[in-house]
Amino acid sequence: MGKKRIIQQTEEELLKEGESVDAKVKKEVQVGSQKIKEGKVFISSSYNNTIITLSDLKGNVLAWRTAGSVGFKGTKKATPFAASKVAEAIAQMAEKLGIEKMEVEVKGIGSGRESAIRSLAARGIEILSIKDTTPIPHNGGRSPKVRRV
Repeated sequence: MGKKRIIQQTEEELLKEGESVDAKVKKEVQVGSQKIKEGKVFISSSYNNTIITLSDLKGNVLAWRTAGSVGFKGTKKATPFAASKVAEAIAQMAEKLGIEKMEVEVKGIGSGRESAIRSLAARGIEILSIKDTTPIPHNGGRSPKVRRV
């Protein structure tokens, strides 16, 4: 197989990387210093995964989590338990940012929809409204023409 080469970063690259991380932390602190009271939560639940996004009322994304980023793999990502754990992680982020009230938008047909909302409510966050934005086909596309043999 041959020898493996390990790429080592120089001190300058490490410093640049550290500065970029510091900039991200400062951005989060600045958002937290504005003391946002209300926000929106978008829950996208599919057959394979649950994605929850936290944003302000304008729609600017503040934080997001998925079942995979919380630590679930494979078919376990689509379970209601995984969705509740993702919602708890988002609720913790909302507490750090100072968000107390939320509007919830749910999209998709996965099994984690309801458990995510229940988990958010259980963490002490006041839910102002719940809106279902699942796309519904109303007539479908044009059917293919009849096959002639």
